[in-house]
Amino acid sequence: MGRDQRAALNIAKKIEARLTLGDLGIVDEKRQIPTYGDYAQRWIEITVPATCKPSSVGDYRGILKNHVGPVFGSYRVTDITRLMVKEFLMKKSRKGLASSTVTHFKNVIGGVLNVAVDDGAIAVNPSHRLGRIIREKSLRLVADPLNREELAALLKAFREHLPRHYPMALTLARTGMRLGEAMALQWGDIDFHGRFIHVQRNISKGIIGTPKNGKSRRVDMSGQLSEVLSNLRNQRRIETLQNGWGKVPEWVFISETGTPLIEGHWRERVFGKALEKAGLRRVRIHDLRHGYASMLIQAGESLAYIRDQLGHHSIKVTVDIYGHLAPEGNKAAVDRPDDDAIIRNPAATKKEKGSAISANPLYSFGSPTGA
Repeated sequence: MGRDQRAALNIAKKIEARLTLGDLGIVDEKRQIPTYGDYAQRWIEITVPATCKPSSVGDYRGILKNHVGPVFGSYRVTDITRLMVKEFLMKKSRKGLASSTVTHFKNVIGGVLNVAVDDGAIAVNPSHRLGRIIREKSLRLVADPLNREELAALLKAFREHLPRHYPMALTLARTGMRLGEAMALQWGDIDFHGRFIHVQRNISKGIIGTPKNGKSRRVDMSGQLSEVLSNLRNQRRIETLQNGWGKVPEWVFISETGTPLIEGHWRERVFGKALEKAGLRRVRIHDLRHGYASMLIQAGESLAYIRDQLGHHSIKVTVDIYGHLAPEGNKAAVDRPDDDAIIRNPAATKKEKGSAISANPLYSFGSPTGA
């Protein structure tokens, strides 16, 4: 017996039981069935805060308020059908919304209806088993990350025009960390002896949580990055004394007043300005992550190592995104020029004699070579 058939049989039994007891108030009974909006309020106030990251609560509230609620909110949950849900999602997809966004809509609809199922108002969730809604899109890298020369120009612009933010820019470029992960770094997360960073936090919309996949990871540091962050730590001690902060702020990257950075401000006022100063096209901060992965592949690193560095939850994600860039055999490793190694070759980030240093002595963060 199929699942839908069993559900129909259960509903029939309930109706039969009510008729046997003389309960013929079918119209009155229907009036008492909660609406989708009723269950949506319970879901967003109870279920979501208990099961999702704090940053997700705001996202789901927005989806309910602006998209799902206006369509389904007034319907009684017993009147919502699988076809209604499917057509809603397909319309969103046809409007050009990303598949991930449509999936978020589906998760919100289904999450609310799961509450109705648990409450016994409906037997099955009509958002399940919808079949194909949108055309599957390849996860292959479609971004256009900066190449090695462009990245060098960007880092030079940071050193010359935004020296205070150069260490963070180098961290993003040399580790592939997400912006929120870099913003959430604390000094205790950095092991200068072992030359690695323990990524265990993420900041999103001002809320501190775990990294995207919910797991911490260790990210290797190049010799250049290790030197720059070590110098930054020393300069931070000087700043602390000069500004009378009492103790060195625990956050690695901070504003001039010692407060944590604001994501939107850094993205637009710092990163955007650096791109302009370098004369580069507009790219996303996330493209530094893609560029880092691409350069690791060009350097002959395995996809398994790249997965661990980037913090993907499975090797499949890494293969889907970057697999087409992987070289055949070891040809790339054989042809690799000496200065192409990034992470595991400390010689790649050694100082060159006579290399230029930022004119501001407070932010002289080591050699600009190896960019």
